[in-house]
Amino acid sequence: MNTSTDQGGLDGAVVAVAGAAGPAGRAALMRLAEGGATVVASDADAGRLAEAVDAARYAHHGATVTGDTVDLLDLDATRAWADRTEREFGRIDGLVHLVGGWRGSATFAETDLGDWNVLEDLLVRTVQHTSLAFEGGLGRSGKGRYVLISAEGASRPTAGNAAYAAAKAAAEAWTLALADAFRKAGGDGEPPAAATILVVKALVHDAMRAERPNARFAGFTDVEELAEAIAGLWDRPAQEVNAARLWLAAQPTP
Repeated sequence: MNTSTDQGGLDGAVVAVAGAAGPAGRAALMRLAEGGATVVASDADAGRLAEAVDAARYAHHGATVTGDTVDLLDLDATRAWADRTEREFGRIDGLVHLVGGWRGSATFAETDLGDWNVLEDLLVRTVQHTSLAFEGGLGRSGKGRYVLISAEGASRPTAGNAAYAAAKAAAEAWTLALADAFRKAGGDGEPPAAATILVVKALVHDAMRAERPNARFAGFTDVEELAEAIAGLWDRPAQEVNAARLWLAAQPTP
């Protein structure tokens, strides 16, 4: 039976963000730092990562925001990142998976299986490695959260999005398996941590709006809204959000 006490809230939490240099990552770093978390960011692009980390530090003076280039396609390197984070800060309370990528085709027949190879690495392998590396630390935390950002295409694949939708669906299934591990670890009580999927149609940010001022971006989720949803997961009991697929996009009609 689980005896951990989920204190909730971001203040004092240590949260790792994978894929932190993009617009969604930058918004997440800002919101997590604002909430009082120590933020440990990683990205393959060292230059953009440094800019994102500096921006979050500048916006929230006194916040601890660090950056590290980690090869998330290397399981040993990912485990070393998780171990180093827990050892340095004494705990690890979250892993937010924001590693993204998209490839598609005009028709199903034109699908390039090379796209699958790329997306399998970006969208599936990085989920496998981060979940395996961080599971133990999240379970020890007392308020651990593993957060996957998914897309409605995983549930509603279209002809030109076969590789992308399949990769997102695989990432969701893997995350739900992690959630089941947390459920089983809790026995008859509260799970010691939670794995949650946030579902969007697509993401939008200010630069996109500036580039396409006449576009409506109907149904898109702003990256700041996504960051708010991520932060809010620490305010909810683990049992409530574990294995949950929380729709920020319009949920499909059964």
